[in-house]
Amino acid sequence: MTSGGSTVITANYGRFRRRMTIAVVALVLLLVGGGIGLGVSMGGDDAPGTEAAPVPDAKLPELGPVKPVLAGLASDAPTPEADVLRSRLTPLVTGSALGSGASAQVVDVATGDVLFQQQPDAPVTPASTAKLLTAVAALTTLDPSDTFATTVVSGATPGEVVLVGGGDVTLSRTTPSRTYPGAPTVADLATQVVGALPAGTAVTRVVVDSSLYTGPLTASGWGPADAPSSYAAPVTATAVDGARVSPGSTARSGQPGLDAGAALADALGAPNATVVLGQAPAGAKTLGTVQSAPVARLVEQALSMSDNMLAEALARQVAIARKQPATFEGAGKAVVAALKEAGLDVSGVTLADGSGLSREDVVTADVLADVVTGAADGSLGEASSLLSGLPVAGYDGTLADRGDADPATAPGTVRAKTGTLLGVHALAGTVVTADGRLLAFAVVADKSTGSEAAAEGVLDDFASELAACGC
Repeated sequence: MTSGGSTVITANYGRFRRRMTIAVVALVLLLVGGGIGLGVSMGGDDAPGTEAAPVPDAKLPELGPVKPVLAGLASDAPTPEADVLRSRLTPLVTGSALGSGASAQVVDVATGDVLFQQQPDAPVTPASTAKLLTAVAALTTLDPSDTFATTVVSGATPGEVVLVGGGDVTLSRTTPSRTYPGAPTVADLATQVVGALPAGTAVTRVVVDSSLYTGPLTASGWGPADAPSSYAAPVTATAVDGARVSPGSTARSGQPGLDAGAALADALGAPNATVVLGQAPAGAKTLGTVQSAPVARLVEQALSMSDNMLAEALARQVAIARKQPATFEGAGKAVVAALKEAGLDVSGVTLADGSGLSREDVVTADVLADVVTGAADGSLGEASSLLSGLPVAGYDGTLADRGDADPATAPGTVRAKTGTLLGVHALAGTVVTADGRLLAFAVVADKSTGSEAAAEGVLDDFASELAACGC
């Protein structure tokens, strides 16, 4: 599982603005030349209140119909023939590269019709495709515009401040964040604290309060080498840079809370301050607060680079909102309950965590396909941000290096969430066929004994067959 953030592409509007300015000036000159008053009298010698005489042949320029820059999919695009898909996809999902446990489903988004399936209701280990479930739960339980606060309050003694974690793991030690665009910064938080403290106060002690979360710091089903690692860390309510050892690094920390406290001490100009874990005094004065990016943006970032720590943070927020304990167990139950409330059949789903890192997670291919379909057809309400977070094959995220040069499967055609554990390979997302039909799909193999490259190659071939289908 790869850690990281989202790719940000900034449009260059400079030339557009220059052209607009020239066009507006030209239009004004045209109107003035035609004698149109533009709200003021054009005859300087006229008495106040006197209207200028109309020019008989004055005309406004006629503008043609506006064409969309990005055209929508054609509503009458041909639906792939189920028999054709079966003949092309069955050899892939039953081949040796995916082992004996492959299950899959393909759904036509416009109609909801199942076009292909292979053991779609068989229980499988989803790996990181479980993040799709966490994403939908977060988007439907929380307001997509919600943010998570990180706060500093006064301590119990002079010179002591308390960093209170609100579950935002994106808090950044750099300005801007090297990993999470739009993330709040420790520097901003420290500036507020300095301004709120009495002049000349020296900070000598930083207490880190992560009491928002309870229970074990790692999930049942995580391996002993999973936290810390390059993709996961102990899950705490207080962290910086996604619990990374340093900004922009790959390695995750074994003590995210203490790292956050040390970062605050450094930003306050007190690098030698004592940093300990503890709790804020009741009724403590707030010295500073920063807010995370909105939930919708956090979901996109969690999906794009398969960020386990961000996914776990979102799952805990779902648990809190649904009055469940902010633990791995509580988060898993809350996510499943949110999906059920959204109308999904989750009778075969069990989650031990929010990221898919646990081998005790159980999902089915039809649930994964239903989640993607519901986000795409609008039936899951606010879940559409899930789609914008899906990695794009051959372009970004965990699919940046997957895909081929075939124009039929060019970047943008396949958007899907990856999932990889030892012996587990999964892919679930959307694809636009060569005929312009939008399909949702999920394929999971959790009994693979071959190489990772071979298994991923088959999953990519599965998506490519759908993309190239004019069938």
